[in-house]
Amino acid sequence: MSDTANRILDSAERTARQGGFNSFSFRDIAAEIGIKSASVHYHFPTKEALGEALAERYTERFLNALGAPDAQTPQDMMRRYVALYGIALKDDGLMCLCGMFGAEIAQLPDGVARKTRAFFERNMAWLKRVYVADGFNEEEAFQRAAHMIATLEGAMILARTMGDDRLFDTVTTDLTHGQGS
Repeated sequence: MSDTANRILDSAERTARQGGFNSFSFRDIAAEIGIKSASVHYHFPTKEALGEALAERYTERFLNALGAPDAQTPQDMMRRYVALYGIALKDDGLMCLCGMFGAEIAQLPDGVARKTRAFFERNMAWLKRVYVADGFNEEEAFQRAAHMIATLEGAMILARTMGDDRLFDTVTTDLTHGQGS
């Protein structure tokens, strides 16, 4: 991907992680990065194409930052998972992109909705492997993975809404205790 395409994605992602899919426009992105709106359309012909690229890039970056689910102990991997959400919220001041998109899934273009679901499906699969490695059966692992993601997304919303990042830590304190802890 070209440098310009990456700058477009960076601008759109930052804005979308603050306000959702409808918070960015091609004109605003072009103005922010100092190009013509037609240049944004050249790289991403439609807002749907841009949204799909955003969700796909976000998913890949997130999973790459996690690494393999068996790279460390299950508890270390759970801590790493929670930490990624915490860093986004507390250090970057941003929400999870796919959490923002997920909240508005009914209004998203089909392609963006598919890519958003893929983020959650792939994260569920990653977490499920961590929980199975920690000794949980398949069903328990699935339930714990769903609980982990729902709790983290909710903790981000609560902390952001209340203007208190400490709430994120309060809500997520017990998430990294598996069978092996």
